Amino acid sequence: MNPQLRVIDSHTCGEPTRVVIEGGPDLGTGSLADRKKVLAEEFDDLRTTLMLEPRGSDALVGALLCPPSDASCVAGVIFFNNVGYLNMCGHGIVGVAVTLAYLGQISSGQHKIETPVGIIEVQLRGKNEVQIENVASFCYQRDVCVEIDGQGPVVGQVAWGGNWFFLSDKLPAPLTLENVPVLTAAALQIKGALASQGITGANGEMIDHVEFFGPPRSVDANSRNFVLCPGGAYDRSPCGTGTSAKLACLAVAGQLEPGETWIQESIIGSRFSAQYRIDESRQIIPSITGHAYICGETTLIQQTDDPFVNGIHA
Repeated sequence: MNPQLRVIDSHTCGEPTRVVIEGGPDLGTGSLADRKKVLAEEFDDLRTTLMLEPRGSDALVGALLCPPSDASCVAGVIFFNNVGYLNMCGHGIVGVAVTLAYLGQISSGQHKIETPVGIIEVQLRGKNEVQIENVASFCYQRDVCVEIDGQGPVVGQVAWGGNWFFLSDKLPAPLTLENVPVLTAAALQIKGALASQGITGANGEMIDHVEFFGPPRSVDANSRNFVLCPGGAYDRSPCGTGTSAKLACLAVAGQLEPGETWIQESIIGSRFSAQYRIDESRQIIPSITGHAYICGETTLIQQTDDPFVNGIHA
């Protein structure tokens, strides 16, 4: 246990990110995927200390900075939350880029950040605006029908945007903040039904995000969404990996052309501007532009006699 952890907190379109810049464990020199496994198996107390109360919250996403294994990258990063580890995090990458700029480690321009699922291209446009080019995204299954007790059938798409999503426009309630409890309960039902009915992503991977989408409130936006994250909290941002998954579904359906802008609005009204391109392998490569702001620079203390030194566990 390191008694002190230096972190920088930011938010991207309202969704918080906590970046560990000092005090993290030595995870070796393997790939980011290998180091994520080491972190989960040997140093999970770091995650719980940072994410759980009394130091964290269910909405918080953590990011551990690591030396990259690819020399072309300015940093490596492993993301986690209150229940486990994330493959990628779109809002988190935006927050990491703004944090690196705040620390003076990068300046405006093009950079690369390594994650467990690949290298993310980042363009820093001033101190708060960031465009990321995500990993290749795809619609895995269209028009998937899930039977939900009390709701009947819910039809949606299964898509990958750096994490696995079930996306549906069948709304249990309007996409407003006062309906968050209803939307959360419905999304949890869908997530449970996906698991019990054996509906997965590729290679049997669990679908751990549920996204509802509907009409926007702003006249210049294309859609409004509600995204339930794996830990049971809703995403305050429009969700970078969720927006990437949405773009992949739109592209397959012929509803959005390469280079065409899609404005994704979150349930709190914040927004991402998104586009995609088709690479030489005919893969969909989304780009997401958003804004992040530094909230605080903190040293978290772990005292050995603290009964909640590693967080409050359920």
